[in-house]
Amino acid sequence: MKKRRLKPVSGLCLWLTISLVVVVFSPEKTFGQTNSNFGFIFDRFNLTLEEGSRTEAAGPFYYSQQKDSETTWALPPFFSCDRDAGVPSHEDDFLYPVLTSTHYGTEHRWQLGQLISFSGGEEQGGLPKKRTTFFPLYFEQRSPDTNLNYTAFVPFYGRLKDRLFHDEIYFVMFPIFGETRKRDVVTDNYLYPFVHLRHGDGLNGWQVWPFLGAEHKAVTTHTNGFGDVSVVAGHEKSFYLWPLHLKQDNGIGTDNPEKFRASIPLYAYSRSPQRDSTTVLWPLFTWIDDRAKKYHEWQGPWPFVIFTRGEGKTTSRVFPLFSRSHNQELESDSYLWPLYQHHRLLAAPLERNRTQVLFYLYAKVEEKNTATGAAKKRLDMWPFFTWHHDFNGNERLQILAPIEPAVPNNRGIERNWSPLWSLWRAEDNPKTGATCRSLLWNLYRAETAPGHKKVSLLFGLFQYQCDGETRRTKLFYIPVSQTATAVR
Repeated sequence: MKKRRLKPVSGLCLWLTISLVVVVFSPEKTFGQTNSNFGFIFDRFNLTLEEGSRTEAAGPFYYSQQKDSETTWALPPFFSCDRDAGVPSHEDDFLYPVLTSTHYGTEHRWQLGQLISFSGGEEQGGLPKKRTTFFPLYFEQRSPDTNLNYTAFVPFYGRLKDRLFHDEIYFVMFPIFGETRKRDVVTDNYLYPFVHLRHGDGLNGWQVWPFLGAEHKAVTTHTNGFGDVSVVAGHEKSFYLWPLHLKQDNGIGTDNPEKFRASIPLYAYSRSPQRDSTTVLWPLFTWIDDRAKKYHEWQGPWPFVIFTRGEGKTTSRVFPLFSRSHNQELESDSYLWPLYQHHRLLAAPLERNRTQVLFYLYAKVEEKNTATGAAKKRLDMWPFFTWHHDFNGNERLQILAPIEPAVPNNRGIERNWSPLWSLWRAEDNPKTGATCRSLLWNLYRAETAPGHKKVSLLFGLFQYQCDGETRRTKLFYIPVSQTATAVR
């Protein structure tokens, strides 16, 4: 009779299961707080950059963390739970971003693949509301205020409110008929997008697209909540054989009326007291005189060649060879795009610089408070590492980082995926003098602080700890030496 050998995959699953069961159900009884350095299997330690503690087990497949009022535990990449009693907030992720559940104060949202979602919260008046979405087929909202209720079965019949960039949408057998409202403007669509009628405050319009269309908006006034009256500009718009022939008069009744005419692709031009623009063989060759922003611009052929000169902006671009553009607050440079790009923002007291090489292959971002001199930095080299330096001077290095450079500061990725490939972690806290180093999920781990040093290697088979004048060494979990300097 042949002996059955345990397959490597089955052995790994069995080991992970046993480790997680032991850790989740009885970590304190099994390991104890003073003997909790088993490296890859189990490790409990204090946080370096913040006040709190963290437990890691079964390599990257389990951790729990407590800091201030926030508690996190996770089984990467399958599940994570993050609670913050101080906010209060509660986030659950299942194979992030496939399934997430978020509670923030009175607001909550549960979503599956961004297609199925259930959400709720309160209106400004304090009335609760609940939303159900099976995108793009079914939309529903319910509230004690029946004026907020709606139901939509796409494409048959329905009504939506404050969805899809409109205040209200009503449709029957869409696209046969649909009505949209945005502020005071109501548009009735027939066989969308071909025929529509539009009306509002001083507004009337129609179109049979792409053949003919016209719209008129009279000059009206608006009174805000403080009783101030402001002028709402009027306009005249028309087209035939869109986009071949376009005619628009915008800003009527204001101090900057604009006249726009176009016969695409032959020409397009606009004229106003503040700005003139002329395009020939649209959109290739354009000349702009912007008197409000104080610059002249020549484009040709757009978007490859652009030259701008003036107080408001200076640009020199021959794409993709080089591009340099700047004004009083912004600066953007690129050479052999996308080989090198640099962007700068100066809006006192914030100064922000971002440098990229081949998008995410190398990226450096620095934010500086020009008043205090404090700086925050981030350095990424895909997929090798990501490095952070915050305003307090704390530093953190992670090797590897295959996703983080593309989606920086994404808490879902950091909670659920980063632990899986963080082969090396290093953290430094200059205020407390604490540091930590971890290789292969604590197979090697070293911690230092003023008057303290702790090293664990190979599942804790070797452990060294120095606390002030006491030094202890363990081999195979057995104390082999302990020394102390006598106090005189």
